[in-house]
Amino acid sequence: MTKGDEQRRRLRAKNLAVAFLLLGLVVLIYWVAMVKMGGG
Repeated sequence: MTKGDEQRRRLRAKNLAVAFLLLGLVVLIYWVAMVKMGGG
């Protein structure tokens, strides 16, 4: 495996982690909004 491949793989893992973090944040905000509007 070349150095470029290793860097690309690490970057992809980082991007994936950021994507999951954003998704979790969106779900959390959506859920809080539903609870506030729906009253539970």
